[in-house]
Amino acid sequence: MGSFVVHVVPRARASSVSGVYGDAVRIRIAAPPVDGAANAELVRFLAQRLHVPTRAVAIVGGAGARRKTVTVEGVAAGEIRRRLLEASP
Repeated sequence: MGSFVVHVVPRARASSVSGVYGDAVRIRIAAPPVDGAANAELVRFLAQRLHVPTRAVAIVGGAGARRKTVTVEGVAAGEIRRRLLEASP
């Protein structure tokens, strides 16, 4: 299980990885930060991008903040960052 830090930017036109923000992966999310919508979209987006089921992705810290700690079962932390950043602009 790998864990990593993301910096989430809600209300984007489309969900995408937009590079690095300090030690975190910066992710734009196409959902508002209301009633857990942005967190749900983040989990869905990460699962799709990392080719894992949504149940394998969990927000373990910072659920109410832009900076979140996320774990992914079955993928190492270094591999997660590589997969997320390889196709980002």
